[in-house]
Amino acid sequence: MRIQYFNGGLANQVFQYIFYRYAQLSMPGQDVWFLDDSFFFFKQEHNGYELEKVFGLRPNLLSSQFEPQAWDFFIENRKKGIGTAQTMLQLGLPIEMVAEAANYKNDNPFYGKVYTLPCNEYHPEVLRVPGPNLYYFGYWINKNWFYTYKDLFLEELSFPPIPDEKNLSYATKIKSTYSVAVHVRRGDFVRLGWEMPQSIYMAYSQKMIHLHPDATYFVFSDDIAWCREQADELGLSLAKDVVFVEGNENGANYIDMQLMSMCRGIILSNSSFCYLAALLDKNLDCYISPVETRQL
Repeated sequence: MRIQYFNGGLANQVFQYIFYRYAQLSMPGQDVWFLDDSFFFFKQEHNGYELEKVFGLRPNLLSSQFEPQAWDFFIENRKKGIGTAQTMLQLGLPIEMVAEAANYKNDNPFYGKVYTLPCNEYHPEVLRVPGPNLYYFGYWINKNWFYTYKDLFLEELSFPPIPDEKNLSYATKIKSTYSVAVHVRRGDFVRLGWEMPQSIYMAYSQKMIHLHPDATYFVFSDDIAWCREQADELGLSLAKDVVFVEGNENGANYIDMQLMSMCRGIILSNSSFCYLAALLDKNLDCYISPVETRQL
């Protein structure tokens, strides 16, 4: 049995799903894989579990393998700070952990044997770690897990039809211009000190306008009001036209990702949300990120 840690907002959920599916596809018939969905039973963050709502996916969720009373025991332990793998170990199930992120010590504490590797790198050999039962703790935010089965993932991760006139009008303009998505992550990143400085957005915008002087910017953010106020400092005024995409909240946030994935260019923040949009973008021919600038 193999279990993948599963948490966070839509992008984290998808990257963890991609790793889970990569493992299934790379090792057919060898092990049963599950996504540990216990996080969504005791924490209310972002928009909850979204794989089925957005993409119609129905992966093997760990909760489905237990009677309600038994699963409640796992959830009560999670509330006490006892991780799923640790609960299994305490119940006598031989289980070991493969961790690419050290925060398992806080988020999912485990005191058994742990195999560690660098975070967000591509290490397919992790699937060959021996052991009767393994718990994979990580986020696996690396394009190579996706690109190995790109065509299949593009099919599985297809967005539903856009449901309203306002977003359809955004989509029409995106398709009729040299559209560049600009993603500005604020919210919890500001609280954690992870937000990208305005000077970096300015530098990225200068690069993009040099490459594509006629670009129309489409700004996506969890704080559009702040982006409007800081437009000059962010370099948004360098574009010939700027559209601030608004209204996709309260469970409709995925539509921002959907619209970003239609753009010809993307100025990426350091958020997995826009990185996933770039991977799902079939029209992308230029992106600028904290890692690289690339014309495809």
